[in-house]
Amino acid sequence: MPDIIQLLPDNIANQIAAGEVIQRPASAVKELLENAVDAAATEIKLIINDAGKALIQVIDNGKGMSETDARMAFERHATSKIKNIEDLFRIKTMGFRGEALASIAAVAQVELKTKKAEDETGTYIEIENSIVKKQEPIASANGTSIAMKNLFFNVPARRNFLKSNAAEMRHIIDEFIRVALSFPEIFFSVISNGQEIFHLEKGTLKQRIVQILGDNLNPKLVSVQEDTDYMNIYGFVGKPEASKKTRGDQCFFVNNRFIKSAYLNHAVMNAYQQMITPDSFPLYVLFIDLDPAQVDINVHPTKQEIKFEDEKIIYAFVQAAVKHSLAQFSITPTLDFDLDPSIQQLDAVSKPFTNEKKAEAASTSLYKTFTQKNQAHFIERENKSELKHWRSDERLPMSEDRLPTSNIKLELSGNIQQQSTIGQRPTTIELQEDKSLTQIHNTYIIAATNRGFILINQQSAHERVLYERYIAAANGKPVAAQRSLFPITLQLSAQDAALLNDLINELNELGYLIEPFGKETFIIQGTPADVLQGNEKSTIENLLEQFKHFSSDIKFSKREKITRLLSWQHAIKPGTALTEKEMKTLVEELFACAQPNITPNSKPTYIEFKKDYLETLFGK
Repeated sequence: MPDIIQLLPDNIANQIAAGEVIQRPASAVKELLENAVDAAATEIKLIINDAGKALIQVIDNGKGMSETDARMAFERHATSKIKNIEDLFRIKTMGFRGEALASIAAVAQVELKTKKAEDETGTYIEIENSIVKKQEPIASANGTSIAMKNLFFNVPARRNFLKSNAAEMRHIIDEFIRVALSFPEIFFSVISNGQEIFHLEKGTLKQRIVQILGDNLNPKLVSVQEDTDYMNIYGFVGKPEASKKTRGDQCFFVNNRFIKSAYLNHAVMNAYQQMITPDSFPLYVLFIDLDPAQVDINVHPTKQEIKFEDEKIIYAFVQAAVKHSLAQFSITPTLDFDLDPSIQQLDAVSKPFTNEKKAEAASTSLYKTFTQKNQAHFIERENKSELKHWRSDERLPMSEDRLPTSNIKLELSGNIQQQSTIGQRPTTIELQEDKSLTQIHNTYIIAATNRGFILINQQSAHERVLYERYIAAANGKPVAAQRSLFPITLQLSAQDAALLNDLINELNELGYLIEPFGKETFIIQGTPADVLQGNEKSTIENLLEQFKHFSSDIKFSKREKITRLLSWQHAIKPGTALTEKEMKTLVEELFACAQPNITPNSKPTYIEFKKDYLETLFGK
């Protein structure tokens, strides 16, 4: 039999490798920006057309390349950063594998212009499908300009899997921000379709954070700086009032490389215990510098997942550093004793704080944790700490019942229909219309039925009503909108503006009349007719945060996510008092739903108590 194993042609092998490295336009942006940083550039410009599908161009004023290096850079595993196997454990550059340019050249049309400062002329190279089409001398500025056009032009199946322009642009901005935060000493700019959306001057890390995340954060940032022989931690964390209801602005960098680490995130969360509510998430931009030999970054193609030699030490350092900074800057709850004279009678206030008590307090590890420098060395195991009696629940992902309150109007409509129960035969619940409805704890509604009574959770019931109303809007029954007498201006960050552009059509169908107004500004012209006006700005901002961090085991469509999020956000919250008419409206609309017994998230909307069961409780 003839031999059947053969080597793949270079262009096919490169396309396979490109599938790991270049998954979407944002992947190419990350690789090109990191190459520019490694070239010691002080100014980097990113130019995008058609969300990167038509053009991604990075221009830098770095060292440039010679003619031979320019050609070799497109070969697989060609790199200037690795000479021997030991170098893999001393990596301090952003790139090192030599896969990026080869992968880009395999799935795009690439034009490279580069020139070293000491050379009289530069080099121009044109590559398509891993084949060099042209190479010639050219007059060029010092540095490198690399442009990739028509991404996936030779792999149409991959191109068809790209998302909308707004969605792809959102990913590009995310990657850009991560690189820009890492190197505040470098000037960055981004131009999309001829419009500049970022212009980041050189400055300090705090200035860069404020440039990207917003001026309103400037007074809410707390500096973190801890230097030890093993590692250094620096950066900024947000004061408790800067926390959000979702995992928003949270970034970890190790040796200036952005990483994702749930383990280190947990360390920061623990540092904020008792300072923020359990359903809040703090802001942080933290950098960890340590010996490259202590970390393995070569465990994932995107290099965003890494391994530490000793994770427990890193965890303790991070938690202690954040806790120390919050304590040092007095970011702790304070009491004004003048507000309540009775507090003055408490033992803790009235009794003298003797020298013995001072010495006893100063000897505790809790005191050392908050007062001594490099206090990470003093971290004890939790079961030995004075804090062992504190409740230390592990933070849970944001859930749908932790959304901010939004007022909503109830209008009488719908009739009581047959109940549809999952896994059971449909049953009929007949409400006794002559009986009044009762609200208890401003959270539950009791309604008498023909065979007992039902206990309705008003928030869950309203979620179901709104969800089915929004689903109907997607099927050709747009939600009625009311125009605002005074339209609201909404100013967003660049990444949130890109996201809102992607969602704007769906929001218009759901009654939110939103129009773009400038680079990162939108005008809210109207809101759904059944939503009280006044909260529209916070509603949209919260929706964007929730959408970015929507967590579910099921992959929902964009419209389904918006529908669920708005249902949760607009639903009547516990603690809201309802009139008799509002309760009647809610109950009638609930039983007019196709599936009244559960919320969109499969939680029960009501519980039925049958008369027979009630009698057994009393021994009848």
